[in-house]
Amino acid sequence: MPELPEVETIKNQLLEKIVGKKIKDVDVRLPKMVRDASLVDFKKKITEAKIKNIGRRAKFLIIELNNGYSLVIHLKLTGQIIFIENCKLKIENFEKYTHIIYYFDDGSALLHNDLRQFGYVKLFKTAELDKFFAEEELGPEPLDKDFTLEKFKKLLVPKSRLKIKPLLLDQTFLAGIGNVYAQESCFCAKILPTRLVKNLKEKEISDLYNCLIKILKEAIKHKGSSVDTYVDATGQAGDYAKKLKVYGREDEKCLRCGAKIKKMTLAGRGTCYCPNCQK
Repeated sequence: MPELPEVETIKNQLLEKIVGKKIKDVDVRLPKMVRDASLVDFKKKITEAKIKNIGRRAKFLIIELNNGYSLVIHLKLTGQIIFIENCKLKIENFEKYTHIIYYFDDGSALLHNDLRQFGYVKLFKTAELDKFFAEEELGPEPLDKDFTLEKFKKLLVPKSRLKIKPLLLDQTFLAGIGNVYAQESCFCAKILPTRLVKNLKEKEISDLYNCLIKILKEAIKHKGSSVDTYVDATGQAGDYAKKLKVYGREDEKCLRCGAKIKKMTLAGRGTCYCPNCQK
């Protein structure tokens, strides 16, 4: 599933590529991808609107229109958002899984692809976005300037009995962190994913905070991790997968100590870790 760095990458690219463009038409090939609105109303409200801004909250991509409405897209497991400069070109690899196409007035288009079809788009009045995200009960953004170490520590206090790695996945605790970056952050901080929050030392908490911020920023710099179906808005794979230290490396040698990486299931998610240098 695309996590914070992947959605942030797409956001940054779309800011350069589609802001100011007018939506001339939209082709919804799979109606269930449009949630909480009739197709007639959906098409009516976005056709002829211009793209005003692109944003992100947690793993949600936000496309703000100039008519008071916004599109909120969640890519879920296998969603892709691909910008096509010339929509007349035949993109065979995407045809089968392209479920929504937004056509712009300059001949370009935006494709919403989804192999597993779990993703969706919702249409909101822009003024109601804060209410929607409040109902989602999302935690703070880890890359916001006001997300300090002290704030991180305060968030951990009421979670003392929980295991650290599943907690990092909880979107009500922190927004945007998924299985890839939770594993990588625990490895970076030398913390076993099963450790209880109450047993973490001050230095370990500080290390985890710093690792989390560093890894997220580095992943964005490399346009995300293509460990499954993720590609960026240009259709290219992200480069950060080559830099992953523990995710997907079961039975390989630990890059830090040489021990064999092991894998366990934790809160229903596969979790790789080094049994030697993560304590």
